[in-house]
Amino acid sequence: MSKVLLAVIVLMVAVSGQSWAGDAAAGKVKSAQCMACHGAEGISPIGIYPNLAGQKEQYLVKQINNFRSGVRKDPTMQAMIAALSEADVANLAAYYASIK
Repeated sequence: MSKVLLAVIVLMVAVSGQSWAGDAAAGKVKSAQCMACHGAEGISPIGIYPNLAGQKEQYLVKQINNFRSGVRKDPTMQAMIAALSEADVANLAAYYASIK
C-alpha cells in the first residue's frame, strides 16, 4: 500500500509542477499586448502600473487568474486577459519571471 501512496504523491508533484511550467519565448511574443502599460521589458513606464519583470512565476499566474475570475477587478486588465488561454498565462508568467 505504501508504494501506491508514494506513486500517487510523485504523480501529484509532477502534475502540479507542470501546471506552472510555461514557455518564456512564447510568453515574450505574447507580451506585446502588455507593453503599453507594463513596459517592453516588464518595467512599467507609468507609475500606476506594476513592474512584472522578475516577479515569481506562480505569483503572476495567480494574479492573472484572479483577474480572470473576478477576484481582482480592473476593467482594462479583464479586457486584456479575457482571450488568454491557460498556456498563454503560463507562458507570460514564465517570460516575466525570467527577466532579471
